[in-house]
Amino acid sequence: MRLILWLLALFAAAVAVVLAAKYNNGYVLLVMQPYRVELSLNIFVMMLVVAFFAFYSAMRLLSGIFGFNRRHRHRKANEMMLAGIKTFFEGNYANAKKASAVALKLTDSPRAKAINAVVAARSAHKLEEFAQRDEFLAIAEQEAPEERALRLVTQADLLLGEGRYEAALSALQDLYSTGGLQQTAVLQLELEAQQQAKNWDAVLEMADLLENRRPLNRIQVEQLRYIAHLENIKINATDLQLLNKYWGGIPSEEKKDSRLAVAATRAYIALGECDAAHRLIEQSIDKKWNSELIALYAECLDYHVNRQIECAEVWLRAQPNNADLLLTLGKLCTHCELWGKAQNYLEASLSVEPGHAAHLALAQLNEKLGKHELAMDHYNKGLKFTLT
Repeated sequence: MRLILWLLALFAAAVAVVLAAKYNNGYVLLVMQPYRVELSLNIFVMMLVVAFFAFYSAMRLLSGIFGFNRRHRHRKANEMMLAGIKTFFEGNYANAKKASAVALKLTDSPRAKAINAVVAARSAHKLEEFAQRDEFLAIAEQEAPEERALRLVTQADLLLGEGRYEAALSALQDLYSTGGLQQTAVLQLELEAQQQAKNWDAVLEMADLLENRRPLNRIQVEQLRYIAHLENIKINATDLQLLNKYWGGIPSEEKKDSRLAVAATRAYIALGECDAAHRLIEQSIDKKWNSELIALYAECLDYHVNRQIECAEVWLRAQPNNADLLLTLGKLCTHCELWGKAQNYLEASLSVEPGHAAHLALAQLNEKLGKHELAMDHYNKGLKFTLT
């Protein structure tokens, strides 16, 4: 139907042109000094029509040529970008860098420029060409400033891989300045940076954030908290006031990790705070049994040893065949010169689990009792455990 209408319109136009030409007697005078050209109006109109179609055809031809070039350039840019991404994930970083660099020059899209620059930067980083990596990141900043999240996350990740945690944290702070909820992967980058920087309070904060988002399982979160608390205990271990404040500030649920109690106990013992160390051990053992804490209970002894013996004998009712507890009781009784009880507990510990520590304690006990041959025998037996 549309074709028929076009044909009717064309025939009507032809008739109109013929009628106009038949009854048109006008002329056109063109003056170009010293020349004068006189043309029939009909011929002049025909020349205008021909000139119009010639100009239109030339423009279409030029547009086609330039359009073809643009399409070819665009297609080539896409091919090189895909080639760069593909070879990067294949591990061919040299080719990935070359392909992405070519695509970076060909493309006009800011987003594509950012992607190509990032792939080239990551490839250069893998090749340990750090100066060139930074050049590609600078190009991404200059050519695609609106894609700053892609650039800054990449920059932080690569700087962390180089061990430059301060620069990585600076890049992340630039990213945070834009506001909004940050991606979980970004928070994990900050966690790694804070670990490298040994900012343990910040590590604890990041562990809480990531636990709520659940990218880490419970065991990973507990390990993060343990390491952070352990390092903070070491930092505060030289000052009793700081140690008391830090240990008191740890949530009760996290104090259930007896490994932290061991670290804090050692810190109190190093400061000569025996009473605080013993109380900490007693509180922790009531929550969770720990053999290392039991061994520490016989260290840093003061005038409370008799109370310690009573407390340990209460534990013995629940753990009658625990070699570590029997050894600790033997040491406590030796300190109080309860020779018979000390010998019984130490021999019982050996019968449950022979070891160097029990033989050494019995050797020292026999020396105090003047039984030098028995002492030497236990020294020798203990030495065998050390050498094996």
